[in-house]
Amino acid sequence: MDLTKFEEDNSKSCRLASAIPEVCKTTDCCLGIDEAGRGPVLGPMVYGICFCPISMKKDLENLKVADSKTLSEDEREKLFAKLSEANSYIGWAIQILSPNSISTSMLQRAKYNLNAISHDTAIGLVQYALDCGVQLKEVFVDTVGPAEKYQEKLSKIFPGVDVTVKAKADALFPVVSAASICAKVARDRVVKSWKFIEDLDVDVEYGSGYPNDPKTKEWLAKYMDPVFGYPQFVRFSWSTAQSILDSKAVPVHWDDDEENGEKAAAKQNCQSVLSYFARKKSGDTKREPHRYFTERKLETEVLGGRFMTAPESSREDSRHFRHTWAWPEDCREHLGLIRVLHKRGRLHSFGARVGWKKDEARGVVEAAREEGIVARTK
Repeated sequence: MDLTKFEEDNSKSCRLASAIPEVCKTTDCCLGIDEAGRGPVLGPMVYGICFCPISMKKDLENLKVADSKTLSEDEREKLFAKLSEANSYIGWAIQILSPNSISTSMLQRAKYNLNAISHDTAIGLVQYALDCGVQLKEVFVDTVGPAEKYQEKLSKIFPGVDVTVKAKADALFPVVSAASICAKVARDRVVKSWKFIEDLDVDVEYGSGYPNDPKTKEWLAKYMDPVFGYPQFVRFSWSTAQSILDSKAVPVHWDDDEENGEKAAAKQNCQSVLSYFARKKSGDTKREPHRYFTERKLETEVLGGRFMTAPESSREDSRHFRHTWAWPEDCREHLGLIRVLHKRGRLHSFGARVGWKKDEARGVVEAAREEGIVARTK
């Protein structure tokens, strides 16, 4: 399993796959789907599929595949090697969902929850197998949410395919066990060899990544930056990370927080009905932009309901994020200072992708904090 494609840019999701066995293009096949890393606050979630001819289910079973959660890392690696050796009749594919893509999906304005992400990823992998010419007739899935509704959903999307959705499918169907092993091996390797693009000297002893793991808790406490939060290895959308940032990080004011009708209406330059009856509080005045931003002519730009970014160097990534800075031409020397700003003070990345070092970025941000304000939109 070559992870080079993902490691080149681990801020984005990535699909990797084996070659498609010729026999799978001419013979009715079964396919299993499972995931690894749904619960951890650290690292990616990986979805995997494995498929083989229905007539060769017994051959797959003879490989002694089992639910990856019941196996040691060494046992999983050996079984994955066996699956790879049986490439004349077994194929697989994985989708690595980066922690960055998970966070931005769950924190974006139109919420995209983990169940929806999981469903869409599974559907995408099944469609990938079909597009590659695999003659799918049976699909077995470990459930996410109510099994009956999920099965009905998949059956409508893939008519002509017999879909079975069951809890603990990875322990019931060998083809799902095989998919589970592919997903888990990929996640283990990615987490172990994670490259921190933020130019950080980070201890890799972060445990399992699950919120209740003492090593993970210790790592989160140790590497929380009061201004920038965490590197992209952390899922900012997890309550574990959010609670630490809310209690330990520097508070940040966001003009675009739409927590009630009054603010939502203000975004559309109109007043809500309630505003005509509400009594104004003394001191309830509009906050002016900090002079750091006015002096440098920095402002946010809203296009199509999303915050977009001016620099060409990061424009390609703008669709992934809710908050990014627009930089006027006369402020080009600041390109990449703060590329991504997460809602409620989660400063997700600090321009490492465009060459800024942490100390350089911190120096400019400190200048913006002269009067106790970290950063905020115009």
